[in-house]
Amino acid sequence: MALIKSISGIRGTIGGQLGEALTPLDTVKFAGAYSTWIKKRNKTCERPKIVVGRDARLSGDMVNRLISGTLIASGVDVIDLGLATTPTVEMAVTGLQANGGIILTASHNPKQWNALKLLNEQGEFLSDVDGKALLAIAEKLEFDFVEVDNLGQITYNDTYTGEHIKAVLSLPLVDIDAIYRANFKVVVDAVNSVGGIAIPRLLASLGVHVVELNCTPDGQFPHNPEPLPENLTEIAKAVPVNNADLGIVVDPDVDRLALVCEDGSFFGEEYTLVAIADYVLGKTVGNTVSNLSSSRALKDITEKHGGQYFSSAVGEVNVVAEMKRVNAVIGGEGNGGVIYPELHYGRDALVGVALFLSHLAQKRIKCSELRAQYPDYFVSKNKITLTPDTDIDRILQNIKDKYSSYRISDIDGVRVDFDSEKKWVHLRKSNTEPIIRIYAEASSEKEASELAKQIILAVKYT
Repeated sequence: MALIKSISGIRGTIGGQLGEALTPLDTVKFAGAYSTWIKKRNKTCERPKIVVGRDARLSGDMVNRLISGTLIASGVDVIDLGLATTPTVEMAVTGLQANGGIILTASHNPKQWNALKLLNEQGEFLSDVDGKALLAIAEKLEFDFVEVDNLGQITYNDTYTGEHIKAVLSLPLVDIDAIYRANFKVVVDAVNSVGGIAIPRLLASLGVHVVELNCTPDGQFPHNPEPLPENLTEIAKAVPVNNADLGIVVDPDVDRLALVCEDGSFFGEEYTLVAIADYVLGKTVGNTVSNLSSSRALKDITEKHGGQYFSSAVGEVNVVAEMKRVNAVIGGEGNGGVIYPELHYGRDALVGVALFLSHLAQKRIKCSELRAQYPDYFVSKNKITLTPDTDIDRILQNIKDKYSSYRISDIDGVRVDFDSEKKWVHLRKSNTEPIIRIYAEASSEKEASELAKQIILAVKYT
């Protein structure tokens, strides 16, 4: 059992001991702390409003009841969106002029996990400073509940998925006419979560013929929900069998987008952002941002279009902060997370789908041919499970010492760049799981794998 508190929210497994999992009491504690933080932030507001939405995982309804009950007991009004994607909730916060939002989703984690993703009044994740302030409130139990006449109220709003889709379709770079003319046929794997509602609806609005695969939002994940090639064998077969133009895969809360080419090959989650950035930068020259664990292919594409590339620490809030600092026109993370500020500052698979299809439709080529136009880098993604006695600081310092002759960044774990050979490695403690992530990239799969093995051995013998 696990309970993780980070900039990505409060995430844990369902069932277990208090303080060691996302138990009902822990859920109430953090919801109470959040409502207190919101009220302190909005002292002139008589009754703050909080938007709540959830993915379709099995524990969602139970956690939602706990959260909503705690919020109204704190004197906060709740706008319940029901089943809604993470980016839909983010957009609803500003669209409904709420004071914050809570998304109940453990994103790519398996079914035993759930989480509270916490948003500020801009519909964005809490900063490190705000997150620490909230955790301090939770640990000290510095909150109380209102008397009966001051209880908050719950209202239900199931319209915001439609509002989200309308906003995507209204973007100037979404070429609806070109997509209609392309007459695409697409297989969608939504891992039986909220993507099964939102993605087919978006595609229907674009005139795309949809073959649904795992699109029943009942929380029964048919495979590991992280959209990685090893988990996507079913759709890799379904795309060529159905003579489809491509496959679209999203994670349970629809902030990550992976693509499958018409021949069943994988476009590569790292290249989702690369391809969409290529399209956006071809229309709007500007800067880009991705995190330290993302492919250098985005840097290549950005410089090709005359822009400047910047990197940030891992975590959506860090990417967004850097995007705002450098006025980036597109950014995101190499896990298939696309952030397009013209819509909102959040990873959003819906806008990713619309922009990618616009790009493919205008190019008038096959998905595999589009992928072949981008530089080939290979990322080896590995993880090591942490134990209670793991000394992470010592591990990271050892890597820094061992590779001190190379360019090193330590703003988030340790990243070592071997510039002359176009390869790098990044080690960091995960924000969402009790693991160390070790990513290595090189110009060939063999080089990336060998570099990763080299680093893993160095870690194990630290």
